[in-house]
Amino acid sequence: MTDVAAIDWPRVLADLDAHGAAVIAGLLDPEQCRAMAARYGDAQGFRSRVVMQRHGYGQGEYRYFDYPLPDLVASLRTAIYPQLAPIANRWNERMNIDTRYPATHADYLARCHTAGQTRSTPLLLKYGPGDYNCLHQDLYGEQVFPLQLAVLLSEPGQDFSGGEFVLTEQRPRMQSRPEVVPLKQGDAVIFAVHHRPVAGSRGSYRVNLRHGVSRIRSGLRHTLGIIFHDAA
Repeated sequence: MTDVAAIDWPRVLADLDAHGAAVIAGLLDPEQCRAMAARYGDAQGFRSRVVMQRHGYGQGEYRYFDYPLPDLVASLRTAIYPQLAPIANRWNERMNIDTRYPATHADYLARCHTAGQTRSTPLLLKYGPGDYNCLHQDLYGEQVFPLQLAVLLSEPGQDFSGGEFVLTEQRPRMQSRPEVVPLKQGDAVIFAVHHRPVAGSRGSYRVNLRHGVSRIRSGLRHTLGIIFHDAA
């Protein structure tokens, strides 16, 4: 795993401000990716399995990890959250949202659990040919941390084709703006969960974001999702 402290966080912030998403190249190495993807076939360690087409979410499926989380997943959550909390606080200040986030993930989870959000949210997703993920937002209760992380565990062009990560951004009185984020195996994308500030002529205003995955044309695509708030 890449040393989180060595990541160019000012560049990440600049990309998030400009585009609503930022890529961290090679966050996980190929061996870590393969080992994490292989967990999907073992039901142990997960709290639930969701088949997307049963709920109108798209096609494909995913499993939510249960507590205690795998060491790698817990380490990513713990190490990356403190880098994102200042960005989240800055965004809320710009959007005139009163909520502020504590410096450590343990303190933020305590806030979630006090609010009744005690179920883990990190997940593994699996897509096969023809599968896709509809545009959506990962909101699980009153407590919502405004940034999340997805790591591509499969190698595009080798393990699968198609399956691009897609964001759409809806600005007031404007048509939606699409953003396709190219990823390689082990790359992570940090992106806005719900909304983000955009500078306008009269200060910052909120734009609404959704994310999804385009149709898989061939092969198998696995993704690790890291959401920092827990679910009710």
